[in-house]
Amino acid sequence: MRSVCKLLAGRVAISLLVLAGVSVLVFAIARIIPGDPARIALGPNATAEQVRKLREQLHLDEPVWIQYGFFVRDLAKGDLGVSLYTNRPVTTDIAQFLPATLELILVAGIFMIGIGLPLGILSARYRGRAVDHVIRIASLLGVSAPSFVWAVILMLLFAFFLPLFPIAGRISTDYEIARATGFLLVDSLLAANFAAFGNALWHIVLPAFALALSGIGQAARLTRANMIETYEKPFIEMARSYGFPEKRIARRYAFRPSLIPSLTILGLDFAAMLGNAFLVEAIFAWPGLSRYGVTVILRKDLNAIVGTVLIISAAFLIANLVVDLLIAFLNPRIRYGQESK
Repeated sequence: MRSVCKLLAGRVAISLLVLAGVSVLVFAIARIIPGDPARIALGPNATAEQVRKLREQLHLDEPVWIQYGFFVRDLAKGDLGVSLYTNRPVTTDIAQFLPATLELILVAGIFMIGIGLPLGILSARYRGRAVDHVIRIASLLGVSAPSFVWAVILMLLFAFFLPLFPIAGRISTDYEIARATGFLLVDSLLAANFAAFGNALWHIVLPAFALALSGIGQAARLTRANMIETYEKPFIEMARSYGFPEKRIARRYAFRPSLIPSLTILGLDFAAMLGNAFLVEAIFAWPGLSRYGVTVILRKDLNAIVGTVLIISAAFLIANLVVDLLIAFLNPRIRYGQESK
């Protein structure tokens, strides 16, 4: 326990430093992007005096380092400023749009792990057979195209030609749910509205699967390669010599060591979904943070840009932290190594 706490403290400290560096970098880049945010926000018909007052209000007439000082001061109070796009506090926008994206990537992550890992195990167990070849081809197809391409293909197949799933949105307008958490699947279950839960699940399957397809292929390929390497270890031969069934060997002795190197890549893939989801959200009209982030970038909404990027960066760092803890739990050598320092 002590070693895990030590590992956690070190990772948290590094993550905070990285987040501070990201804030400086994004803040500077947002100011370098061509275009006057005040003029874009007020429109072409605004007077020069109106533009000047808004620039003063946003501190755009100050040097960049002074602007960053105002930003850090407000951030310490939990204030990310006001969005020039929605005219609302950025924190309000993030609270509205973030749950939709998190729900999407969580379901996509379940697909990625729940489908990709079993396919990799199956492929490794039947290496060189027809099942292995089929899974390898399907995995290669999954990683060969980006998520938005799969989103278009799945929409054409299962929303137009075979109208099995809805085209857009999170839930049909027929259902009213009290949004306690912002996660429609959770809120519908809390309200015991199982019809709404089924409708929300029906809406999320297609975009989540499109977002997860490349990760499924990646998970299957990595798990297969790692398990094949593990199958060549002496302890697997010993287990076979004792007459253990192949299912038990695959599940108890080969899978866990193979999972450790795969977790790092899968954790990065899972975190990257938050930033990569914007095109999938645009195609399925999914009201999420990624889609909101693209909109504010095009409008040079400085406060919203910095706030969105910081949230995505924080999610990426949290995912890495969780992966590090899982690896430490699965690999005792990491825990013992921390205790010896």
